[in-house]
Amino acid sequence: MKPESKKPVEGEIIEQTNGASHSKSVEIRTVEDVMEDSFIRYSMSVIVDRALPDVRDGMKPVHRRIVYVMDKMGIGPTAKTVKSAQIVGEVMGKYHPHGDSSIYDAMVRMAQDWVERYPLVQGQGNFGSMDGDPPAAMRYTEAKMTRVSESLLADIDKETVDFRDTYDSTRQEPIVLPAKLPNLLLNGQVGIAVGMATNIPTHNLGEVVDATVTLIDNPEATLDDLMKCIKGPDFPTGAVVYGGAPMRQAYATGRGSVTIRAVANIEETKRGRHQIIVSEMPYGVNKATLIEKIADLVHEKKITAISALRDESARGNVRVVIELKKDSYPKKVLNQLYKLTALQTNFHYNMLALVPSADDATRLQPRVLGLHDILNEFIKHRRQVVRRRTEYELRKAKERAHILEGYKIALDNIDEVIRIIRASKTQDEAEKALIEKFSLSVIQAKAILAMQLRRLTGLEREAIENELAELMKKIAYFEKVLADENEILRIIKEELLEIKDKYGDDRCSKIINTEVGKFSDEELIPEEDTVVLLTTENYIKRTLASDYRRQNRGGKGKRGMTTKEEDVIDQLVPAGTHDWLLFFTNRGRVFRLKAYEVPAASLAAKGVAAVNLLQLQPEEKITSIINLAKDVNVDEGYLFMATTKGTVKKTAIADYSNIRTNGLIAINLDEGDELRWIKQTTGKNDVIISTSAGQAVRFSEEECRPMGRAARGVRGVRLRTDDSVVGMDIVTSADQKLLVMSANGFGKVTKVANFPSHRRGGVGVKAAVVTAKTGPIVAVQTLEKDAIEAIMISQNGQTIRVSLDDIPALGRTTQGVRVMRINDGDTVSSMGIIRDTDEGEK
Repeated sequence: MKPESKKPVEGEIIEQTNGASHSKSVEIRTVEDVMEDSFIRYSMSVIVDRALPDVRDGMKPVHRRIVYVMDKMGIGPTAKTVKSAQIVGEVMGKYHPHGDSSIYDAMVRMAQDWVERYPLVQGQGNFGSMDGDPPAAMRYTEAKMTRVSESLLADIDKETVDFRDTYDSTRQEPIVLPAKLPNLLLNGQVGIAVGMATNIPTHNLGEVVDATVTLIDNPEATLDDLMKCIKGPDFPTGAVVYGGAPMRQAYATGRGSVTIRAVANIEETKRGRHQIIVSEMPYGVNKATLIEKIADLVHEKKITAISALRDESARGNVRVVIELKKDSYPKKVLNQLYKLTALQTNFHYNMLALVPSADDATRLQPRVLGLHDILNEFIKHRRQVVRRRTEYELRKAKERAHILEGYKIALDNIDEVIRIIRASKTQDEAEKALIEKFSLSVIQAKAILAMQLRRLTGLEREAIENELAELMKKIAYFEKVLADENEILRIIKEELLEIKDKYGDDRCSKIINTEVGKFSDEELIPEEDTVVLLTTENYIKRTLASDYRRQNRGGKGKRGMTTKEEDVIDQLVPAGTHDWLLFFTNRGRVFRLKAYEVPAASLAAKGVAAVNLLQLQPEEKITSIINLAKDVNVDEGYLFMATTKGTVKKTAIADYSNIRTNGLIAINLDEGDELRWIKQTTGKNDVIISTSAGQAVRFSEEECRPMGRAARGVRGVRLRTDDSVVGMDIVTSADQKLLVMSANGFGKVTKVANFPSHRRGGVGVKAAVVTAKTGPIVAVQTLEKDAIEAIMISQNGQTIRVSLDDIPALGRTTQGVRVMRINDGDTVSSMGIIRDTDEGEK
């Protein structure tokens, strides 16, 4: 009779064998479920077994296996180096089931002192370079352990850590190393897993030890307490690290950033040119790639001031030389390099590591850790290591003491022991007899039977007793340590401080606890003393004050600004590159620019038309430039202005604090009048107005009430026929002097006290004798105490820089002495005063 056929159900397959039906269970799953499960298994394998470090010893599995194998091979710090291929083969064959290239690459990185702050492998041979050069093949290089890596393996043979089967279950490997140091912080880590990554910077050993000791002494220590010890990352390549709030956030949460800037110094060559010397590189920057990038920027004309570039690095010392052109600004070029190249980079913290689970220490979980968390996990690990080491040493001490106690019993009864042994036919019979006679343990009996005859001497007996007494002290100490958690912490602290004394060193990176923002255009401009030149045709340029070489009185000067035949130099204004410049026009309007916005040019260059910088109307020209230095308080003081027809006006500086791009009205002018002179005043100064005919009037500015920007002003001086105002200046002290310069190069210094103060609107008194020989007066200016030199420029562009000490002090009714020798047909057009900056600072 045939058996009944069974109807299949879902999830079950019916098989028939020899006519009999058998059911087999089948799990029904979708493709999506299978893929998801497989991917999760793969990703966890990568996360735990390959890409992420363990917080306890700071190592990935491949690093741990490399140093463990080197320790097993006996190639410690004092041993000879061994071929890298032999080490890699040992690791790959017994412990690491991956390719030899991944193992060798990891070992090379552990030996590179520009990557690891405290290298764990000491390499011999070509292990690559900062330029990205690859290392030699592993058959050519050799390696051994360093002393720091030796401290990570200390006590591993004392059952301090757990072991597990290797990939082929033929031997055992440590799950984690005992690690006397928090290696995760010392050497940092970089790793990319599946869906997560880690990026931890290197730190200074001494600082990390101090922070760990602080946390041991005070478990309630705050982040600020720890950061008093750990100033910030310490990169093996040095450089300058800018921290601030983002760095504190990184140590608090595990995520944040710091800015790393290369160490670069500006040096002057024997030829008077400048060069930038880069001596320390940001961490992780390829030096050769950086030099190529700088060369590309020069080729693309994004940086135009570099004339030569070369790498002079040798024997591990970085030296990149960047030579600059003659008229370049070194600080500006350096800031451009910081902005456009990897001379300044950011390091982004992502302190992700594997942490033992709270309920199961063998199960690791990836977690983002702050500084406090990393040190706490390390201390927890060390507490376990020290406890297990002490338990191991206590057990070994008790075992040895047990044997020594058996020896002591035997020595006390040596004759009886010898008799029993001689009377026994076999070793087992002697062992049994000794145990029964003296109440010994099996271990003690076996030890007595194995004891050598030399142990019967008196000295050997004393050595056994001394060893036993010493062991009993150790046992008492070990039991004391195990009974007191504070004693374990004290041992951890002592071992850390001992390692700090051995291997601690100075910081490589300098920490600046402020943030570095993005470079603005202004930050790319160096602060330098310059001279702004303006011609009557409104061509303007900026030159360095140092370009004007001092000469003695009566010199001819050097070739200056190139001008057209009908154009003459009108103004010369000393200014720092970051000073604000107010540009007043003949139409009574005012504009504002930073000094560095005026194009720089050489002495002989023509400059650019002012209409390219300012929104000037047709026939409108700049007639006066006011330098508002950075230290000027715009809420105090006034601007006192004068026109060619003798009108004056006083307006508060604050009225010019906000100037539109298309300018503001500064004064309402009469028909045919022009605004020419503007000076800064306190509101209580005296004013001197000078004319081309050599007349000067002095009056108190208090006679002029403050007026709005659109006001017309009041009369300052009464002019005679064919006379016009050539200068207006401010008297700031009673002993001040007045420098008078005529068209034909004659000049003199006269005391301001020689000019009596009158009411505003008079014709004034004689300031200088005007003759055909001297020509009309072209410039009059008061001298401050720190005034040291004068710069005169002629219509044809001749310039001279003269010490004021060389110009004699004469009375009002004199014509002066020749200060500048003028060529035929040429005349002095303008004059400027140079002040002693150092003296002013004092």
